[in-house]
Amino acid sequence: MALLALAAKAQTPLKNVYDENLNPLEQIDNALVKAKAEGKFVVCQVGGNWCPWCLRFADFAAKDTAVSKVIDDNFVLIHVNYNPRKSEGEAKMQQAAQMLQRLGNPSRFGYPVFVVLDHEGKAIHTQDSSFLEEGQSYSQEKVLRFFKCWTPAAVKPN
Repeated sequence: MALLALAAKAQTPLKNVYDENLNPLEQIDNALVKAKAEGKFVVCQVGGNWCPWCLRFADFAAKDTAVSKVIDDNFVLIHVNYNPRKSEGEAKMQQAAQMLQRLGNPSRFGYPVFVVLDHEGKAIHTQDSSFLEEGQSYSQEKVLRFFKCWTPAAVKPN
């Protein structure tokens, strides 16, 4: 039992990746400008620092070199904060509602949820992250399949 407690304490907490101060609509617009200039699509990872699976995915994607390469080569990946707490104020609640509407109301899939936007900002795919999970992390094979199926080259082959 003591060994388990030591192992739990030794784990490094996952890094927060969602900037709660950003306007999510502006964040998406900025990512679209960058993606269009680079010939990429945008992937919005919608969730929050309150979501353990959101932080696990961010950590997984950053550490898995095959996954991070596919993402870097084909997408602008952004962490779009969704904060369901009314304590954040009415303006933040309105931004969250507008963001969800713009992305096709993906919250029905839980968090994190991934929304792929094409060059024009149209939501072309919504990915339920539970299909990418494996144990207490994510499956490299499933994650790579998801991303590779939604690259600009896969969606619009020449």
